[in-house]
Amino acid sequence: MRINCIAIVLLLFMSPLWASDLAREERLAAEIREALLVGEPLMLQADGRDFFAIYAQQDTDYIQGVVILLHGRGAHPDWMDVVHPLRTQLPEFGWKTLSIQMPVAASDASGWVYQELIPEAFPRITAAVEYLKQQGESNIVLIGHSLGARMGVEYLAQGVPEELRAFVAIGLPADTRAPDGGTLGGLKKLDLPVLDIYGSRDIDSVLLSAPARSAAARQAKNESYRQNRIEGADHFFNGLSGALVAEVRAWLGRVAPGVEQRRR
Repeated sequence: MRINCIAIVLLLFMSPLWASDLAREERLAAEIREALLVGEPLMLQADGRDFFAIYAQQDTDYIQGVVILLHGRGAHPDWMDVVHPLRTQLPEFGWKTLSIQMPVAASDASGWVYQELIPEAFPRITAAVEYLKQQGESNIVLIGHSLGARMGVEYLAQGVPEELRAFVAIGLPADTRAPDGGTLGGLKKLDLPVLDIYGSRDIDSVLLSAPARSAAARQAKNESYRQNRIEGADHFFNGLSGALVAEVRAWLGRVAPGVEQRRR
């Protein structure tokens, strides 16, 4: 009996205590499909599991590239704050968008649980990049909001796919007590163009870490890092989504301009 108990304890330590709530993801996907007005539902696969995404074509007769969108904590690919405006308005300026479902925990899960889910996001981002490569796309930009921004930083810190040209972090939180890990540790490894954009009324973990994020980029000698603060904006850019889209679009036009390939 003692041996069995020890085996059970070892199994618990070897297995992740937290994983994405797949049943919740399925419910979110079902709700989105019924109300989807812009874009087409899509199922991608990572680590042998399907996950939901929304793919929207450009509305122009030319193509700038494709944006992969990573939503924040407990949200979904059509979240009305930040994600929906970007995924539906960027196509008006030649950008396709692929918004993917990030790992989510149970609705009553504590905030620290989501820290354990960050590595689960990496295979999903890779799957999104690979899907776009199969479509012949070579000008890809990653945009993340809140926890999705942190997932993006830590993903890119492991290596940047050749087709990925730039990264936009919106409301990027950072723990200044861990300068060599998480967000700050990731920024110290990035040398691709990065736009770190946040609101003057953002949450404390974003506002208080702004100087540290900028310092981390300087330590990386990333001359293509830019930090912009939008006056009056909160963490979700309520009432200022138009300003957010304009800032992102203008910056992408400078650092990741498409060839404006005509629609075939």
